Amino acid sequence: MIPTNPKILIAGLNYSPEPSGNAPYISGLATGLSDKGYRVSVLTGYPHYPEWRRRPGYKGWSISEAIGGVPVRRLNHLVPARPRSFARLCMELSFGLRLAFARWGPQSAVILVSPALFATGIALLRARMAPAKPPVLIWVHDLYSLGITETGTSGSAVSKVMEWVESKILRSADRVVVVHERFRHYVTGQLGVDPDRVEVVRNWTHLKPFNLEDRAASRASFGWSPDDVVVLHAGNMGAKQGLENVVEAARVASREGSAVRFVLVGDGNQRSRLEQLAQGVGQIEFVDSLPGNRFQEALAAADVLLVNELPGVREMSVPSKLTSYFSSGVPILAATDKDSVTAEEIATAQAGMRVAAGSPVDLVRGAEAMAANKEQGLRFAENGRRFMETTLSEEHAVAKYGSYLMHLTAHHQKERIK
Repeated sequence: MIPTNPKILIAGLNYSPEPSGNAPYISGLATGLSDKGYRVSVLTGYPHYPEWRRRPGYKGWSISEAIGGVPVRRLNHLVPARPRSFARLCMELSFGLRLAFARWGPQSAVILVSPALFATGIALLRARMAPAKPPVLIWVHDLYSLGITETGTSGSAVSKVMEWVESKILRSADRVVVVHERFRHYVTGQLGVDPDRVEVVRNWTHLKPFNLEDRAASRASFGWSPDDVVVLHAGNMGAKQGLENVVEAARVASREGSAVRFVLVGDGNQRSRLEQLAQGVGQIEFVDSLPGNRFQEALAAADVLLVNELPGVREMSVPSKLTSYFSSGVPILAATDKDSVTAEEIATAQAGMRVAAGSPVDLVRGAEAMAANKEQGLRFAENGRRFMETTLSEEHAVAKYGSYLMHLTAHHQKERIK
């Protein structure tokens, strides 16, 4: 137990029951800190990700509920049907304004989650204007300025402006936590944040251990035959995933009579477009987001788990799906640039292999090679689970956050006494 019982506010756009993105980690941290004796409260948005539709049952100006023993207050905000750059900016600003005028109460420390960066900036100003001026920790999951550059969504001028904004916000925080060492290099080098104020805490697997009792029966329940080489992609279907490559790979597999079958599980702003591109292609299917054990069952019943990224995406994010993939007992195939964070992560874990981003033929060949070498696949699967157990521990991550928060609150109290 924490003797001083500090009060911690976590503010971020996404939270449980959203199944993917950063929501499972934010929810896990809130519950973990609460279990350790912190008085945690959460300000968040209405569930909308990855469907980009507000979920049924979430109406009105705000909703208060308790999730895992943590009090959660949801603030209504814009949810764009087509979350392009300007629409997403409007969503973040609407949520940020809701945060600015919401009741926070006295807090020992505040954790702000990026994305959403602009909402984080507004909430940071609110914290600095509060009478007690609680210390602020910003938790960075994605890098906005790199995202614009690597996905090519805007020109260099917009990228420079975004870099300045991101730098200004992060340099104004008392502590910045990033989810990968490569993020730390960019934040301290390119964005100019003091290295002494930047920490690395890896995201963890949020799934409980799962054992597949009858693999053949599970595959049959999904409509997969024993001869199919099921290559499963789980999670968001957005621009940075570049899933047009998977549609074209399925077209190659169909044309060649390959046993490779691609399964895309989840949702996202590109799903309807991908479904249109895939019309008439027999070796691909789309599956809605799966609940709990059914999701884990699908992962474990697949032959290969896929991370596909747009060519040029190297530094902007660490795919959240990797933490789930590592725990599944299935080898991973990454269609990504050779110097990307994703490629480095999989190589470090020795949990799979990489093929070139944006090459449908290479993707099919990689899947066929993994299916043909069962012994190698078992090694990759075992390595992934070992990496998850030794490096991606939730208990270790929550303990680190607890240490940072205790340091922040103790330093803040000393400064106030002076």
